[in-house]
Amino acid sequence: MEKLSVVAALAALAQDNRLDVFRLLVQAGPSGVPAGQVATALGIPPNTLSFHFDRLRNAGLVTVRREGRSMIYAAQYDTMNALVGFLTENCCRGVPAEGAASCAPKAVRKSVKERA
Repeated sequence: MEKLSVVAALAALAQDNRLDVFRLLVQAGPSGVPAGQVATALGIPPNTLSFHFDRLRNAGLVTVRREGRSMIYAAQYDTMNALVGFLTENCCRGVPAEGAASCAPKAVRKSVKERA
């Protein structure tokens, strides 16, 4: 992944509503979620949500397709994985066995707020 693409993706995710939207889409899977369902789930007004979707789409983090009258948004897993790969490619000086335990992602418990 090119550094400019990484910066664009990180900038798009550096806002709480966009991060929530992206995480919801990642959880939903490749089939995606209608925009109205995202708005309802996160309590974001549709016009505001459109702005956030545009930022995520321009960064290559989400795709959109039309199904009838609905716009279906889905996470771009290739971009997400490339971003994570870019951020971790030199972890532990590129020697996987040396620091495998400290470089491996940790399971994160959801906060009470996130579970609600």
